[in-house]
Amino acid sequence: MRPRALPALVLGLALLATACGETGKSPEQAAASPSASASPTPVTKPSPTPTTTPAKPKLRPVPKKLPAGLHRTSGSAGVVLTFDDGPDPRYTPQILAQLRAARVTATFCVVGQQAKRYPELVARIVREGHQLCNHSWHHDVNLGRRSAAEIRADLERTNDAIRAAAPKAPITWFRQPGGRWTAEEIVVARQMGLRPLHWSVDPQDWDHPPAKTIIKRVTGATRHGSVVLMHDAGGDRAQTMAACRRLIPDLKRRYGIAHLR
Repeated sequence: MRPRALPALVLGLALLATACGETGKSPEQAAASPSASASPTPVTKPSPTPTTTPAKPKLRPVPKKLPAGLHRTSGSAGVVLTFDDGPDPRYTPQILAQLRAARVTATFCVVGQQAKRYPELVARIVREGHQLCNHSWHHDVNLGRRSAAEIRADLERTNDAIRAAAPKAPITWFRQPGGRWTAEEIVVARQMGLRPLHWSVDPQDWDHPPAKTIIKRVTGATRHGSVVLMHDAGGDRAQTMAACRRLIPDLKRRYGIAHLR
């Protein structure tokens, strides 16, 4: 073989290896490389971790009748007007103006969230001589069915919001939203120095009846010492505002309007 023929032979072998896709690999390395036609290794997905929904706290049953110890009269011959669920920037000023014009006072059962949102209205209620009543933090109708610790925390939070708006105002009363009282709730309220306030006249103005219906229901059920429930927030209270323009002076003339005692 001629000496010049060797490089040509080596070059040919290199080109052959490149064509096979194994340039620079030993025969053992080439044998270990996966071929293009090999099936992909299946990927095993991990099983989902089972999740458990935490159990909801068990609520006490709703009593079949109102528990003892509720205040349902004014404590005098006069009638007490109570307004729930506020304060509300649209309707509370209207009621305050009507009360001021008639030179009478009322009891405002305020919701903690509303007191925090509109502290200037809470301050105005107090400044104009009206009473304040704790009506829970966010109008929880099931508050009385919860644990004593939850009830206390809710009432304390509401008191704090009221005191932030009116630091020196006495908070003497508590009203359970919807009137769904439990004996345990009354105990907690009394431990906090709050007297449980219910009502004796409910015109169901929360259901938005016309003003003439509200007037008829209130005048038909009110007696000396009645506690009248109405609302200055919690929805459209235009009919309540219209009814009160007649009811407030009429109740004052017939019975007198008083503070709670």
